[in-house]
This record gives sequence, structure tokens and C-alpha cells, in this order.
Amino acid sequence: MQMQRESTQLPVIVGISGGSGAAIAKRIIDSLLEADTPVVCTITSGGRQVWAQEMDEPFSRALDEWSANDCFSFYTSRQLGAPIASGGIPTRGMIVAACSMATVAAISVGLGDNLLRRAADVTIKERRPLVLIPRESPLSAIHLDNMKRLAEVGAMILMPAPAFYLKPRTVDEIVDYFAARALNAIDATTFPLPASLQYEGLGSHGALNQLADKEPEDMEFEEEES
Repeated sequence: MQMQRESTQLPVIVGISGGSGAAIAKRIIDSLLEADTPVVCTITSGGRQVWAQEMDEPFSRALDEWSANDCFSFYTSRQLGAPIASGGIPTRGMIVAACSMATVAAISVGLGDNLLRRAADVTIKERRPLVLIPRESPLSAIHLDNMKRLAEVGAMILMPAPAFYLKPRTVDEIVDYFAARALNAIDATTFPLPASLQYEGLGSHGALNQLADKEPEDMEFEEEES
């Protein structure tokens, strides 16, 4: 599928690999299209398999809905001749949601053997924002080394660890949080983090001030008493 129209806005690339978290990818794409932001999407075969397992709809149905929007473009992971495989095509950046450990490893060593990995490699070499949402637990030293290497070249590693201080009550609220954080990492001006998802500090209920007024020994005594 070719890019459907030119836009004054640069597109955001959204890659979907075989990591768990298909709902986050869907929310990111939905949010971008709602904001009339061009999206270029690609998905691996593993991403399609995970999508089929985790979502209530096949990927093809979501693809049909997105494709009705002129801001949306799609390429299969086999289309290495797609525009996003070249650094000459300007983009706002790229989000990989979710990012499997195989994809993390490939990107960390510059292995561009499919369109998603090649687009990520281009994003790094052109020094554009790259946000990876890796999903694995526990993490091995190999996983950590690969992510460290990517962080050192400027990629943001956004682990899908819930912000418990926001007291999320549903999975949808957690998904909303990570989608918002990923978009904010791409462009904080265009996609500011909603006030409802911002940390207000302990002082919002007076707890911070109460702790600040206590002497260290008082706090230690209270801990011993508890």
C-alpha cells in the first residue's frame, strides 16, 4: 500500500512485533489518527499471531478500519522497498509496540532483515525519536545488554510497567497510560501528557508536607513502632 496523501505533518511510524501488548499498538494508532497525524504502520508475522491471540478482532479488521483514513499507510514487513526503509523519507519518529526481545536484539545490532527492523535502524541513524515498548519478564542479562545498547544511541526504552500511583482500575486505563507516554516521547509539544496521567506528588494529599516536617529520628521511630 502506498502512502495515500501528502500532509504538512510528518508521519509517525508504528511497528508491531511479536511482543505481548497488541492493545497498546492499537491505542497508539487510534490516537494518532484521531489527532489527524499521519501513520505508517508495519507488522511482523509474530505481531499478527499475538494480535490474533490478544485482541477481540483480527488484525485485518483493524487494518480495514485504519485504511479508511487518508492519514494511514501500511506496508507488510516483507516490503523492504517501502519508503520508510530509507532515511531520505522524513518522519517524526517511530514507536515499536510491543517490541519482542528478538526485535530488540536485531535492532541493537543493526540487523534490518524486515521492514520494521530496517525502519528502526533508519530512525536511529537519522537521529529521530525511537520508542521501544519491550515486553518480557523476567529480563535476562542478554535482554538488558541489548536494551542498554539501544538506550546509549538515543532510543527510549518504555517498559510497560503500570503507574500504580495513578491507581488504575482497568486494563484499558493502563493501555491508555502507555499509549500516551509513547506519543509524548515522540513529541511532547504535540502530544502533551494529559493532566489525569501526570504524577501530582505526595503533597496532593498533604502527605509530602507531613513527612517533610518530621525529623529523621521521628520517622525511624515510627517505622520501628509499625
